[in-house]
Amino acid sequence: MTRHRGTLRGILGGVLLLTVWEAVARGFSLPAYTLPAVSDILAAAWQHRAVLAAAGWITAQEALAGYAIGTIVGIGLAGLLVVAPLLRGPVLPTAMAINSVPVVAWSPLVLLWLGVGMGSKIAMVALAVGFTVFLSALAGFDRVDRRSVDLMRSFGAGPAGVFWRLRLPAALPLIAAGMRVATVRSLIVAIVTEMLGAYGGLGWVIYQSVTLIDFVQVWSAILVASAISLAFFGLVGAIERRVIFWR
Repeated sequence: MTRHRGTLRGILGGVLLLTVWEAVARGFSLPAYTLPAVSDILAAAWQHRAVLAAAGWITAQEALAGYAIGTIVGIGLAGLLVVAPLLRGPVLPTAMAINSVPVVAWSPLVLLWLGVGMGSKIAMVALAVGFTVFLSALAGFDRVDRRSVDLMRSFGAGPAGVFWRLRLPAALPLIAAGMRVATVRSLIVAIVTEMLGAYGGLGWVIYQSVTLIDFVQVWSAILVASAISLAFFGLVGAIERRVIFWR
């Protein structure tokens, strides 16, 4: 019941925001390059629905593929550092040094290496998601009480048994939190990389629309990207509630 009430408040808040947006844009006759009316954005989205649907599908594929790869690599690397703590010394500082550079700064190099196809976008998303999930997973694995580990070892559990039966279940809430944050980041990185070089996708549509000074089309592409991001976030949240049922 509480969850439904929260969802209802979110919907009502969104409707109120869009209503105020429409009233301000119409009441002050704001130009499209400043703030187009919501009705104009929806009309443009419907008019160009075929283009936006195709572009949204490309961006969604890039985001989902990169998200899956990044999540697997992030959790796997964090688990490796827990099982083999001697690797933490050289690996963790290197990972933090790479992560300290904004992800977008790697885009020109990745585009140069992998081209402007989907591969470069998937690689960039995997890089961004991987670090987010890696840090969350590592923090989750490290939160286990040392006394619990010692207790399991006293009963004959080896490193693998401690990891699967104790560390992983204890780390799942933090891993899930990192995965939820990464959903939004995956769409952002995919779109930004598309704007730097692509054959299609929402980022490509945004770049082309800015070139043509069609700012309403820019907003319609942003609308589609927001819808995909919300759907992705909701899907991961639903899976989290089913898997981590004890929360």
